[in-house]
Amino acid sequence: MIARARVTVDLAAIAENTRTVVSALGGRAVVGVTKVTCGSPRVGRAMLAGGATALADSRLENLAGLRDAGIDAPLWLLRAPVPALAEEVVRHADVSLESELETLEALDVAAGRLGKRHAVVAMVDLGDLREGMMPEALPAFVERAEALAHTDLLGVGVSLTCYGAIVPDEANLGELVALTQSAEALTGRRLHVSGGMSSSLDALVGGVLPPRVDGLRIGESILLGVSTVTREPILGLRTDAIVAEAPVIEVMRKPSLPRGTSAQDAFGGRPAFTDRGERLRAICAIGQQDAVPAGLRPLDAGVEVLGGSSDHLVLDVDDMASPPRVGDALRFLPGYSATLRLFTSPYVDKRYVGGDEG
Repeated sequence: MIARARVTVDLAAIAENTRTVVSALGGRAVVGVTKVTCGSPRVGRAMLAGGATALADSRLENLAGLRDAGIDAPLWLLRAPVPALAEEVVRHADVSLESELETLEALDVAAGRLGKRHAVVAMVDLGDLREGMMPEALPAFVERAEALAHTDLLGVGVSLTCYGAIVPDEANLGELVALTQSAEALTGRRLHVSGGMSSSLDALVGGVLPPRVDGLRIGESILLGVSTVTREPILGLRTDAIVAEAPVIEVMRKPSLPRGTSAQDAFGGRPAFTDRGERLRAICAIGQQDAVPAGLRPLDAGVEVLGGSSDHLVLDVDDMASPPRVGDALRFLPGYSATLRLFTSPYVDKRYVGGDEG
């Protein structure tokens, strides 16, 4: 029995998954992405123990937390900052992903003021329409970066799948390599090819990840063990590194159809219901504020997620061999969206096992 919802993180499983990804990539660098866990230093250490060469996060607050926890590995900032945050970026991040010249120049000024150097990866948009300059803008960006006194152009990178759901393939990754080679002609030196995120593992499995790709930024596949293209297991990775639990606060037989005039639910939707007669239902003390209900896959046989309000998860438990009692914990494997909210919610306890649990 548990009193509050909690998420349990198996650090040994995360380290094992990282080792598997590192091995599969055959010498390419793996930058472990901690952002879905809100920059957990324990998760970061597990990724580094598994062979990640650096850690990355989209929030400066999380990078600062990793440094404060004593992690001295290179840190990458994934989300480009506004120029006003340039000094904070240089203080906490060794590398940042950039596409705007104004921000690039602000970072250089900040690095000079702090007596440091800052490295940038020039991001190009190859179809996903999230961050990145259009390819024709890359030469001007490279030339400006090379002229700066305190900034180093580390390489060229791409983001795919996260917004436009565009799959990394031979064409767009090949274009990334060609763009990097054109940038190398301007710099006169080899540049790092950052070939995307977890979704690029599908290109690896499919045999179309170009040999010239030097590294990937991997979070979801290490943490949840799945492809971000199919959401199916990939590379034999463990899918149970993160498990959510929530206590049951009510168990009762109820009709499967609401009674009365139907309007909008709490989130402006109009839910549809199927009449299945009376069914045994359970309510768990976790809701939309803590996790996306559709992203919770029950681990207990016979449990079906019906939906949820801000604070309640509604379940059909009629098919359970032994119905739960009030206070019992039901377990779930969270998908990415559910994991994101679980770690962000202050109402969900976090527990770490199998490694650096302090």
